Amino acid sequence: MKNKAILALAALLLAPLAALHAAAPSASPNRFPSFSWEHVPRYMHIRKDTAFTADEIRYLASFPLVTFEKGTGAKDFGSTEEGTLIAARAVKKINPVTKVLYYRNVIVHYGGYAANGALTNTPGAFLLGRDGSDKLVRNRVQAYDLTNRTLRDWWLANAKQVCADPAIDGLFFDGNIKVLEPAYLRDEIGEKKKAALVDGYTAMMTDARRMLGPEKLMVANVLRARFPDLGMSRLRAFDGSYMEGFETAVGNVPLKDYVAKGIAAFQGAARQGFLIAFTAGLGEEENEEGTKNRQRTDEIRKSLTRDERAVRRFQYLLAIFLICAEQHSYFCAHDGYDAKKSKVWMKHPSEFDRPLGAPKGLAVRDGYVYTREFARASVRLDLENQTGKIDWR
Repeated sequence: MKNKAILALAALLLAPLAALHAAAPSASPNRFPSFSWEHVPRYMHIRKDTAFTADEIRYLASFPLVTFEKGTGAKDFGSTEEGTLIAARAVKKINPVTKVLYYRNVIVHYGGYAANGALTNTPGAFLLGRDGSDKLVRNRVQAYDLTNRTLRDWWLANAKQVCADPAIDGLFFDGNIKVLEPAYLRDEIGEKKKAALVDGYTAMMTDARRMLGPEKLMVANVLRARFPDLGMSRLRAFDGSYMEGFETAVGNVPLKDYVAKGIAAFQGAARQGFLIAFTAGLGEEENEEGTKNRQRTDEIRKSLTRDERAVRRFQYLLAIFLICAEQHSYFCAHDGYDAKKSKVWMKHPSEFDRPLGAPKGLAVRDGYVYTREFARASVRLDLENQTGKIDWR
């Protein structure tokens, strides 16, 4: 048993080298967002259930890449679809170059979508537990049965309809980890059904690329240190990955080793040309209620405190990003995705105005300390002490 535990840990820490050679995306040159090393390249991931103000739209238009989360505009405009389109069109009117992504979760059934009404007449749309319950996500939310072709076609049709609008540049796929994590829902639905669910997901991702065509972006929440191959084999279906849960270590892996593995995932994918939207929370991490350690799939953080700890954490997260970033890597440090609740919404740290310049080379690792030189900055990251230092020139 002891040897098995050691082998399991080794598999988690040491990703197969073959996984780091996933094929880079074959993209239309117009598909990717604009990118520059002049300043820290940034990403925005946000929702607001009412209309964005004119000032908020101007702020959003300053980003090269924006994802409008579930619930965007649903209260004022009747649905997430309509709210997203109205916000996207407003952003595009100010800055046509900003790339805007429409949010869809691949397995969790969220309210607020106009398309949801069609599921009323779709038998078998939701997964059922062995006890007959259909509230399988956090014991209160329904989950899509991706083995059901009719359900998959419904999901794809909604994505195609919204993405057909010229204001939408692509699709943000969330919930992938819930499908791909072997332990998640396995006890509730059985091992055979879980395997079939993954097969259905794989088919839906293939159909999504065919449906969206060469001009639309596909960005998925799929790259994670929790997987032996870092999620690289699944990344091939997309143009890039959103990265969260960077510090949500699973199993008994020390946090510093888990973050180091996440850095390897980020670096490996970014160096191959995949888009990376690095998104990390500023508050302290909380445990995911009602889940076993191995099943933790979401990053949940406490409310942000206004003290020097938040400043230190921002520096740490920015240092992680700069150690890993390549062309088409974008940074977002946040305290939640709700514009009405966030304390950092529309805030602009001085670091974002500092001239950065292109990197002089790859990061150098010495144990748990990483360093990297840019034309106008020097970066030092210490995983053991969770500190980051950036010397701007």
